[in-house]
Amino acid sequence: MTSTDNKLNLVKIYFYVCHRFEIELKYLCERFSNNNDPEFTDQEAVTIYLYTMRLENRFNVKDIHEFASGYLREWFPKLPSYEAFNVRINRLSEVFRVLSETVLNNFIPQGCSKTIKLIDSMPVITCSGKRTAKVAKEITDKGYCSTKGIYYYGLKLHALGCYHKGYLPHPEQLLFTKASENDLTHLKGIAPYLENNTYFGDKIYGNVEFWKEMQRVNNSIMLTPIKDLKGQSELEKQRNRAYNDLFSKAVSSVRQPIESLFNWLIEKTNIQKASKVRSTKGLLTFVCGRIAAAFIHLIF
Repeated sequence: MTSTDNKLNLVKIYFYVCHRFEIELKYLCERFSNNNDPEFTDQEAVTIYLYTMRLENRFNVKDIHEFASGYLREWFPKLPSYEAFNVRINRLSEVFRVLSETVLNNFIPQGCSKTIKLIDSMPVITCSGKRTAKVAKEITDKGYCSTKGIYYYGLKLHALGCYHKGYLPHPEQLLFTKASENDLTHLKGIAPYLENNTYFGDKIYGNVEFWKEMQRVNNSIMLTPIKDLKGQSELEKQRNRAYNDLFSKAVSSVRQPIESLFNWLIEKTNIQKASKVRSTKGLLTFVCGRIAAAFIHLIF
């Protein structure tokens, strides 16, 4: 290890993980033996994964194990082989999911808006182009990413973030669906929880009838860039263009930080590239583990 700060952060992560295990996480671990006192614990495995990914920028399990074996052996003397470590990590997807939810709910930065929310989605790609997906078919399918202009197999990660002026939005929800699920369809599924807020999203969320009902029932509205209405004449389009462009630019400037959040998440965890995943458990751990690793810094 290279610095006192990193050593301190490793200890902080370990104690926080142990604390959460005592409260709830121990009930989520897959157990295949009656050994209640293993030489190498799930708490240690989770700590190594979170620390090494977030603070040492190792993004796959083999690199994480290699780093731990070379630099963390004095802290984790019973570190098993790579194969055993990989099996252990892939059993902990539910632990990572609940841990990330706990961190995001319990460590909300000061200054986050309670009424202005940003929403968007991004692809998690297991394969793209003309290749056909062969893994995790229970939870993945084929979708289209308009931003990248590609068809891909994988998941779609949906983010609902609290607006935080001058900073990245703080995720209130991070949920994933199959790649083909329409963003508005996903939003309708969580509609009962969207109360008393103003939401900013891109054009795909702009369903007029749905949001009229949301305003009536949930006191919530959605602001999106304005789409050209079908059937408008060119004269009508030109007449409204100045206002529409100005309004759309204002909306886009407010919602832009949610795109920056995705870029930051990709930079810190490489979450978008899941082509090396080989199983459903592996993909669940890939996504949930990276989300937990990205936001574990909030405990510091």
